[in-house]
Amino acid sequence: MVKVFIDGSEGTTGLRIRERFSGRNDIELLTISEELRKDPAERKRLINSSDYTFLCLPDAAAVEAVSFAENPDTVIIDASTAHRTASGWAYGFPELAPEFFEKIRTGKRIAVPGCYASGFVMMAYPLVSKGILPADYPFTVPALSGYSGAGKKAIALYEGEGRTADLDAPREYALTQMHKHLPEMKIITGLASEPVFMPVVDDYYCGMIVNLPIHTGLMKKKMSPEALHDFYADYYKGQVFVRVRPFGSEKETNGFISANDMAGLDYADIIVAGNEDRIVVMSVFDNLGKGASGAAIECLNISMGIDPATGLSV
Repeated sequence: MVKVFIDGSEGTTGLRIRERFSGRNDIELLTISEELRKDPAERKRLINSSDYTFLCLPDAAAVEAVSFAENPDTVIIDASTAHRTASGWAYGFPELAPEFFEKIRTGKRIAVPGCYASGFVMMAYPLVSKGILPADYPFTVPALSGYSGAGKKAIALYEGEGRTADLDAPREYALTQMHKHLPEMKIITGLASEPVFMPVVDDYYCGMIVNLPIHTGLMKKKMSPEALHDFYADYYKGQVFVRVRPFGSEKETNGFISANDMAGLDYADIIVAGNEDRIVVMSVFDNLGKGASGAAIECLNISMGIDPATGLSV
């Protein structure tokens, strides 16, 4: 059995990873006692005793945890922001290109993408890498997420007694354009500059929608919505964790796309709509699934050499 340690197992992502192991007989979970949960020596012992360690920690604690890893065979899968653009780390989005998959399969250090960043890169990377949009395209990214993506403190605010009235409405944030996902959104997609990013948190638990608006007159190769849809369908053909909905499928829901459509699932859907002048590409997925713990376990499965969908909801 593969020995797995979750450092930070009490956080939202850590708990979801643990839940996804509940039905598996190929995983032995190494546990840490409550009183030693923050003890460096015990954490170091468990990291080096494991085949795989998941880091579900704040950035500084994740960096510290990596410094504890001395066993050359231990694979670190980091769900924090700390290593997503770091040299020597595989970026954990295998569907982007074969080289991403191969680095995950063979690497000892794997960084799980951010939830918003996952939605953006799955749409933008193919366009830039295939020369459909230029690297200096002025990207603007409106996005909406459930409150679970903000962690345990936010969940307690939304679900606790005496919550304030402002939580009843969507709330835009990261107004200084310094959101922690921006560096990977730029670097992974090879952009000349970071996009304008407009995240909104709303009063529902999980699920998110990330938008990529496109002015067709600024495309290097002008395409109709139908042609762009076909491009994505071909790019992600055969992929389990990124799928492209049929063109015009929003008509089935009276032209509405719900941000919690994919709650409880571990794959993402891409939707293309618009007209000859303006196109909107949308990615819809669970911020706790393909946006966090589901993606982390997908990377584990690839590294183990087993079906990437093992233990996941696809």
